[in-house]
Amino acid sequence: MPSSAPDTDASPSNNPDQIAHSSEFEHLRERLESLETELERKDDRIEDLERDRDRLADAVAELEDQLEDCEARTDAVETRADDLATETSELESLAEAACNKATANKERVTELQSRELEKGAHLETDNVDECAVTVADGRLERIEKDDGTAYYRLPEHADPLERGGDVSLAFGDLLPIQQLARMDDDRRRAAANSLPTRLAAKLWQARTDPSVGDDPWERGCKDVAEYVKASDLRHWIRRREPGISESYAKKLVSRTIDAVLDLSKNRLAVRRKTERKNGLEYTERRLLLPADASIPGAGCRDETAAPSDPETADVHG
Repeated sequence: MPSSAPDTDASPSNNPDQIAHSSEFEHLRERLESLETELERKDDRIEDLERDRDRLADAVAELEDQLEDCEARTDAVETRADDLATETSELESLAEAACNKATANKERVTELQSRELEKGAHLETDNVDECAVTVADGRLERIEKDDGTAYYRLPEHADPLERGGDVSLAFGDLLPIQQLARMDDDRRRAAANSLPTRLAAKLWQARTDPSVGDDPWERGCKDVAEYVKASDLRHWIRRREPGISESYAKKLVSRTIDAVLDLSKNRLAVRRKTERKNGLEYTERRLLLPADASIPGAGCRDETAAPSDPETADVHG
């Protein structure tokens, strides 16, 4: 009888329990490796967080130091502000006291000047606030004397001290156009509500006062001292009055010339002259200052612009 062969299914390698244990072991090993990897990542993250914490702690400490500095500076600024407020209050009190004293002194000086003017005194214009003094009828006259100085006086009052020599030119002796030309813009506007009148005064001022700069007048010859062309006057008006149109400027030329003739009491004249340009002849008006014109206190360009007089006669609006 043949012998039976051994059972190979019973070998350890094919034992189901061993296979299961081996698979579980492998799974646990992989799980352990995964946990170790994750732990390493967390360790790295913890290190990063600790570094961030240290940086933040340093930043907080620095900010706290800065805050302390800011608080210290703020305290210093507040203290300085309090000191400045006190100083300002003291200075305001001193300034108010000085202003009150100056006002009182000015009132005293003005009163003395008013009384002296009423007694016939001639006071230098630089030393007189003509708007503040109070005199009879509220009228002052501006004059110039032989010493070249300008004075205020009551009209027609002689100086009992005879200072400065004889009166060389009184404001009331001037032509209306001269009176307007010597005014500042505000007074000129108050005295003359017509634009052509103001332009006429500015035109005369440009002729007599080199500081104006924009002078359209030209030197004449023979019996004409100076003249201005109508075309040059039109351009001058547009420069002096920005925004005026060409057509309106042409109208203003005629009105300004008429105002000059009126305000100068016809000491000036208008003539037409034929000229040639680009081979063509044309006739243009000219406003002339005759060489023999009787202009108070002046020849041609030797008039001296002076401050305005508070009372202006013979000025038309």
